Amino acid sequence: QVQLVESGGGLVQAGGSLRLSCAASGMIFSINAWGWYRQTPGKQREWVAGLTSGGSTNYANSVKGRFTISRDNAKNTVYLQMSSLKPEDTAVYYCNRRTGWYPWGQGTQVTVSS
Repeated sequence: QVQLVESGGGLVQAGGSLRLSCAASGMIFSINAWGWYRQTPGKQREWVAGLTSGGSTNYANSVKGRFTISRDNAKNTVYLQMSSLKPEDTAVYYCNRRTGWYPWGQGTQVTVSS
């Protein structure tokens, strides 16, 4: 069955960097457009970054210029490189398709201290 496993989160100071990974299994990874999403307690999950099967990327305005999404089709893995992190980036981060979501993984917690 489909499985999404996010990793790479942690505690970092403002201005720091983290690289998140999402290992996907149970589907044909390369044909999908992928995205990263994040959620904080009491708020809806929000989209952060997207990557098409052809390699085009787009980003939420709040992270544009600071985050970079990429993929390795050979490893069935999507990445999110996060730089210049801000306290407001603190959230649980998830990956999933851009549309027609698979069951969500457990996410990975990112905490940015000021």
